[in-house]
Amino acid sequence: MSALYDPPVVAPVSVKIVISGGFGVGKTTFVGSISEIEPLLTEADMTDESVGVDNRDPVPGKVTTTVALDFGRISLDETLRLYLFGTPGQDRYAFLWDDLVEGALGAVVLLDTNRIEDCFPAIDYFEENRVPFLVAVNQFQDTRKFALREVREALGVDSRVPLVPCDARHRESVKSVLVALTEEVLTRRLAEQAAAY
Repeated sequence: MSALYDPPVVAPVSVKIVISGGFGVGKTTFVGSISEIEPLLTEADMTDESVGVDNRDPVPGKVTTTVALDFGRISLDETLRLYLFGTPGQDRYAFLWDDLVEGALGAVVLLDTNRIEDCFPAIDYFEENRVPFLVAVNQFQDTRKFALREVREALGVDSRVPLVPCDARHRESVKSVLVALTEEVLTRRLAEQAAAY
């Protein structure tokens, strides 16, 4: 067949997704378990200098921390490529957020049900900056499981904010969260377009 009839090659659409949440909630694990490239992780050892600055009590086995960002990439299909940017979880790195979030299509807020209050700053940030987001309830071992409606009630988030279960250690679970976020963003954009006409 002639090249005249070959279908055009279409470059995939690239979008930015932010992965956020509290300290030690699983953001680095989330990015690392799904990335199709070797993820860029800015993990540093936690030293005695962080005593009194970072509260390690909720995650006593944690010996490293993200000091800038985590970065990974996943192609959901041949037309859509997601670039993942994980935020650091400590308040002292909050100054990085504006740059990390700029241009993002949407965000995932990871939540540990043992420390629900740790995700409030991320939720507040995305609501204030009108960034579409969903809450992914990370399924840690040996933690009490709650129904998603109970989690929603504890968070006090609008019913339009999707809550989904997640296991940040498992690729398919992470992928389902990213698919849910892209569907949420698309649905929201179509609704906004329809309202504009």
